[in-house]
Amino acid sequence: MTDAASDIPARKAAPGSTLNGARAFWLKELHRWHWISAGLSLAGMLLFAITGITLNHAAQIPAEPVTVETSATLPAPLLARLADFPDETTDPVPDAVARWAAGALDASVEGLPTETAPDEIYVALKGPGKDGWLTIDRATGEAVRETTTRGWVAYLNDLHKGRDTGPVWYWFIDVFAVACIIFAVTGLTLLWLHARNRASTWPLVGLGIAVPVIIALIFIH
Repeated sequence: MTDAASDIPARKAAPGSTLNGARAFWLKELHRWHWISAGLSLAGMLLFAITGITLNHAAQIPAEPVTVETSATLPAPLLARLADFPDETTDPVPDAVARWAAGALDASVEGLPTETAPDEIYVALKGPGKDGWLTIDRATGEAVRETTTRGWVAYLNDLHKGRDTGPVWYWFIDVFAVACIIFAVTGLTLLWLHARNRASTWPLVGLGIAVPVIIALIFIH
């Protein structure tokens, strides 16, 4: 007695079902990458969008710089160490001097380049939303630190520009930019997959591309 099931030829998958299966797979993958990239870039997009507005209206946002100056005298043993420091160099100050400056003046100068002259050592103290400097008189040991801060808006604006933010923020901007690219590309691909059911998709995409191009060509000189 033969098995009836063996006499039934195997059915081939219909082309339509294969396409639907592929479409469902890519929809699932694109949605996954879209929401993951959205989650990774959400805080950064909000920050850069808001600071884009504050930068665009910087002249209308009031800010009063606050300058603080402090001074101290370098102990004699440390001043003696500076006798061997070159008369003209950009080398950082000795580690012991840097530790003293951190404690006495709250100035983080370790590893920072100097502008050293025979009579004075100058170190720029830059950071987002602030500027400053530290000077050390090589004859008397008098050290002066001055810092000017421009408020939280200036701080956030400098984060937007990556101004004096250090290497960690530098790499964050690169990673954030990649996440935004993935978010935009997966979003565009999802628009393409859903476009047949949404008649306004491509007019809106075209408008989003045309508006900045037209403004750049006509109104920016």
